[in-house]
Amino acid sequence: MSDCLRLDVLVPAAASTTGSELRESRSKILKRALAGGGTILGGGVVIAGLPKLAVSAPSPAQDVEILNFALLLEYMESAFFSEASVNGRLTGELLEFVDVVRGHERAHVAFLRNALGSKARQRPTFDFGNATRDPDAFTQAAVALEDLAVAAYNGQATNLTKGALASAAKSVSVEARHAGWIRAIAGKNPAPSATEVPKTAAQATEAVNKTNFVKVG
Repeated sequence: MSDCLRLDVLVPAAASTTGSELRESRSKILKRALAGGGTILGGGVVIAGLPKLAVSAPSPAQDVEILNFALLLEYMESAFFSEASVNGRLTGELLEFVDVVRGHERAHVAFLRNALGSKARQRPTFDFGNATRDPDAFTQAAVALEDLAVAAYNGQATNLTKGALASAAKSVSVEARHAGWIRAIAGKNPAPSATEVPKTAAQATEAVNKTNFVKVG
């Protein structure tokens, strides 16, 4: 597929390259690809134009790009928790967690779809394998997904306009509570550090791809 660029080949840079030079170089590469009708492809998840987030100033058009990526994450979380609930393999606090969080994730999906209107991306197909059936696998996946959601939202905060940022903040604060709750259930420190390390658009996309949960994007 010659018209596709894999995100992971765009990240490395020589140690002597400055941040501004790297952004400029990456911007040129991506603009050439997108101008030629290419699609940004990463491990089965197709997200057209997403890398522009790393090089563009906040704008309504960029809000659409970012919120659609957030919608992908929310689709994935909503589907994951809904499937875990239907499978009926969870008990105790895990079941309580799923019953609460699946409702929140559905609300996040509805909120983002309403905000995006006709520009909202379609729901992809997911395959969670054993992660929604086995309690241990579920717990590990839930920790990873909730941590990813928080880091991805935080990573794009400065790329949003003020209005979109105010809207996104309503979801990310709840995602952070989810992350703390499932970490406590898993016996992990709910707040392992004083500050949160955000993920760039490319890093968040790579993390989504590594789950292998998204089959059609």
